[in-house]
Amino acid sequence: MALTLRRNIAWTLAGNSVYAACQWAIVVVLARLAGPEGVGRFALALAVAAPVMILANLSLRQVQITDAHQSHPFSDYLFVRLLTSLIGLVLIAAIALIGYSAETAAVIVAVGLSKAFEAMSDIFYGLEQRNERLDLVSKSLILRGVLGLVALVAGYFFTNSLIGGVIAMSAAWAGVWWLYDLPASRPWWQYDSFAAHCKPQRAKARLALVGLAAPLGVAAMFVSLNANIPRYFIEHYLGEQALGIFAAMAYLIIAGGMVIGAIGQAASPRLANYFAAGELRAFVSLLARMVLIALVVGLLGVAAAMLFGRQILTLMYGEAFAANLEAFVWVMVAATLTYLTSCLGYGMTAMRYFRVQPVLFVVICAISALACYLLIPPYGLLGAVWAFAVALGVQLSLTLVINLYGLSRAASLGSKPSS
Repeated sequence: MALTLRRNIAWTLAGNSVYAACQWAIVVVLARLAGPEGVGRFALALAVAAPVMILANLSLRQVQITDAHQSHPFSDYLFVRLLTSLIGLVLIAAIALIGYSAETAAVIVAVGLSKAFEAMSDIFYGLEQRNERLDLVSKSLILRGVLGLVALVAGYFFTNSLIGGVIAMSAAWAGVWWLYDLPASRPWWQYDSFAAHCKPQRAKARLALVGLAAPLGVAAMFVSLNANIPRYFIEHYLGEQALGIFAAMAYLIIAGGMVIGAIGQAASPRLANYFAAGELRAFVSLLARMVLIALVVGLLGVAAAMLFGRQILTLMYGEAFAANLEAFVWVMVAATLTYLTSCLGYGMTAMRYFRVQPVLFVVICAISALACYLLIPPYGLLGAVWAFAVALGVQLSLTLVINLYGLSRAASLGSKPSS
């Protein structure tokens, strides 16, 4: 039975809070055990692996939960996700082996493996979210967060290496997917026979699904690239230690992001249904409330950084991370832009405006790279944060324009626009 919107938000907030806290705790542990260099290497591995796996994911979960007419069965989503995750993992390994030292490459591949298991859990999250059972998603997130943290700490302790910790975390995430996610979602899907998977009409349907989702997947990859472009430039110009400091500060964006993510994930099916039904007033009302919450959360973060930034960084990470207070304040400004953009992104996806998103994010990535090139060499970490904020400001403006266009077009047509 579907849960109410309020209960879904509560569960999602709980799950996201625990998971985000555990991910942040990983950074804290690495900061204490391995210093800025260790955090920097882990951040670099994420920066390399995440865009590739996000592209491979094709944002199928978003397509799935906005599929108000259920055009594709879950088996199609699952089959495509399994295949693309394997392809993504192979690409990550190739990039790591070609572009980095053996030690760094091993960490990148291990992080890629964890992302592959995360992707498999994610497709089941989409099925549960589509049926408005975000309590199941949240329980899985809690398990992955806690067990992943414990496994990473134990792996690091016993091997005294980052690679050992990340491999242990990957194993924990694989266990959660196999032992919890699959059984929890069984009420809404059935195993298909191998012969059914091979039927030509299924292959054609899955190719159509890939074609539908590909623009959104490319857009999501560019979103990830946009977040990671400053990391590439920092590692190139300033080194892994500076990257570790930047990444540690940027991780605090998660504190507000878990609130925005909980609201957005819970509201996405309803936004999609409102827009599909032509209930534009209800759509705008819900989206406006999301944006207002995002603004308040972001401004609270800016105020906290201005008043208590040095104490926060010292307490969490140590003295080595507290020397860039001005950059930390600007990180929280960028966080506010991130939260606002995220809300409008949920609106754009609910309208099923998929094909415009790759173009949008190509432009944003180009602006981000140019800003990093111009600002990081003369201004260091502060320049990196400024470049990050510039790209987010452009993204926010363009996403707002697309939302307004979609609403205007829907109102003029008197029905939902085609995807």
